[in-house]
Amino acid sequence: MWAVSTVTMLVLAGILPDFQLQSADDESTTRLAMTAALGAGAFGLLSALVWPLLVRLLLLVPALVLGLLVFFLNGSLLIVALRLVPSGDSEAAPETAVIVAAVMSAVASATGGALAVRDDDAYRRRLYRLADRRRRALPPGPSSPGTVFMQLDGVGHDLLLAAVGKGLMPTVARWLGEGAGAGQRPTHRLTAWRTDWSSQTGASQLGILHGSNHDVPAFRWYEKAAREVMVCNRPTSAAELQRRAIDRTGDGGLLTADGASRGNLFSGGADEQALVLSIATKRRDRRNRSRAGYFAYFSDPANAVRTALSFIAEVGREIGQSTRARVRKARPRVSRGGLYPFVRAFATVVERDVVVAAVMGDMFAGRTAVYADLVAYDEVAHHSGPFGRDVEKVLERLDRALALIEKAAEHAPRPYRLVVLSDHGQSPGETFRARYGLGLGDLVRAGCGLPVPRRARRTHSGAEARAAVRAALRRPVEEGGEQHRPSRRRSEPIVLASGNLGLVSFPDVPHRMTKEEIDARHPALLTTLANHPGIGFLLVRSERHGGVVLGAYGAEIPLDRLDDDPGPLEVFGPGAADAVRRTHSFPSTADIMVNSAYDPADGEVLAFEEQIGSHGGLGGAQGRPFLLSPVALSAPVDDGQDLVGAEQVHRVLRRWLREANGPQVPVEAEPQERAA
Repeated sequence: MWAVSTVTMLVLAGILPDFQLQSADDESTTRLAMTAALGAGAFGLLSALVWPLLVRLLLLVPALVLGLLVFFLNGSLLIVALRLVPSGDSEAAPETAVIVAAVMSAVASATGGALAVRDDDAYRRRLYRLADRRRRALPPGPSSPGTVFMQLDGVGHDLLLAAVGKGLMPTVARWLGEGAGAGQRPTHRLTAWRTDWSSQTGASQLGILHGSNHDVPAFRWYEKAAREVMVCNRPTSAAELQRRAIDRTGDGGLLTADGASRGNLFSGGADEQALVLSIATKRRDRRNRSRAGYFAYFSDPANAVRTALSFIAEVGREIGQSTRARVRKARPRVSRGGLYPFVRAFATVVERDVVVAAVMGDMFAGRTAVYADLVAYDEVAHHSGPFGRDVEKVLERLDRALALIEKAAEHAPRPYRLVVLSDHGQSPGETFRARYGLGLGDLVRAGCGLPVPRRARRTHSGAEARAAVRAALRRPVEEGGEQHRPSRRRSEPIVLASGNLGLVSFPDVPHRMTKEEIDARHPALLTTLANHPGIGFLLVRSERHGGVVLGAYGAEIPLDRLDDDPGPLEVFGPGAADAVRRTHSFPSTADIMVNSAYDPADGEVLAFEEQIGSHGGLGGAQGRPFLLSPVALSAPVDDGQDLVGAEQVHRVLRRWLREANGPQVPVEAEPQERAA
């Protein structure tokens, strides 16, 4: 490695005019080589000793800034290394030092095979060395198998099959006995499962890892008791949701015994945690801090440079793809400017590299259960759509990551079973605002007779809403553009969106309002919403029936009659009624739950957020994720039965851990939820 760095430094000194290894009056080849060797050695020594300390400081820096700092810090180390060379004549301009340090680290990484998320000969050699080192340093691992759960965020069941059919995921195809591996016996079985009404990572992952997602009606919702908005990917909210789940089940989670949680919203009860959102606000030891996973990966400067280069390339790729979409005037399309290219690069490069490296480290350490989340596809699909060239590249990289983890299992101190699953799918479709010219919040305000933006007033939907208000209030004319305002000042409704699921809450009413109360307060609101062509159905509480589903043309069906007469739920398929009834039982369910319209012919929904690939409600592929498990494990469910809900998936995963002939979970029986 030192020799390679020396040669690289000599080559760069001959190419770059602002980089010299000795004074101009000394052209001795021997001294030049000696200077290069000393400079490379000093740079390598500083990288080994100083870089880990710098990375610890970088834990305080936002992750999106990390890529740029890597280059500047690496260049600074090179300048210091050149100052330490005895000749004292070697120098480099600051911008040149950044380039030289980056090239040296990249070359050293490529030739030395430092950890990277790809399968190549260099990595394979590194893998053998790491495995041998572990075997010598640690006692022999247990004979019982460990389990690695890899979550491919947002990848639906049908999308996975389509990707396998297109040859995008050869590793998964081989496991299923298809593609290039056709004719071989499959090693894994593929099972579809059905999400709860809230088809999003917060509800699904909480249920999968902790066995309960009770009272999680959406990705974001307003809690009247606490007078605050809960958001699943907010650290304080994630910590509170995890606490509630543990209190409800009386159990720490899926990973309680000898487990590791990587890149998740919740810990699952694992002792080893990195990049876990629910612990981001806690003061813990450095090993378990939320950003500690970055240190483990970026403590090697070669990893840092490689990931930083990939980060920059991904930013450029996103800018190019979004530009082409604008030039082609692709529809549907959402804005992809601002910080989004950097957010995408973080999700598809930094998070992937760090999480995969952490999982391999867990396997080499012989941990019993590991659960990790790769968010790359979900992030890209929201803005590029669930299908197409943009996401196909992401799926290919996810498959390579699975292949890399599979290869690491061959060298781990114990056998490992690899389970791959998703938390939800994604449904395509344009946004509600793009189709109708106003957002859900504008429509709710119009239905309440509240002022709305001028552009929303001019839309057909806005005009219809105002007409409905005038009719309900028996105001036949609208004088001088004047809008009706409530006679008594009340707080305005809070309208929140979770994909194609909308929630309307009236914060000045401490309890969940009934249909009768809403009609008395805003007589046109429910009619306006239920009859809008972009809305599939509403759920509201009823004084008479307990709860009712409202649809177009006056449809009003009590929840206990949905099995016989699904009404507007029929188009959403089997299980919709049960999902709605379960959400109705939650204490934090909004006053009005709004699910967008769904077209079963093309699987499209209308997102209330600015997303052309969305999830969060009912309708299409978003509610049909997958579970890919080794055939050596018992079947998730019996033939003819459906796997329904994240909580049932949790019970299946716990059962598989018990099948490993070891105490992977702290109790023999499955924990039962306590009374709320």
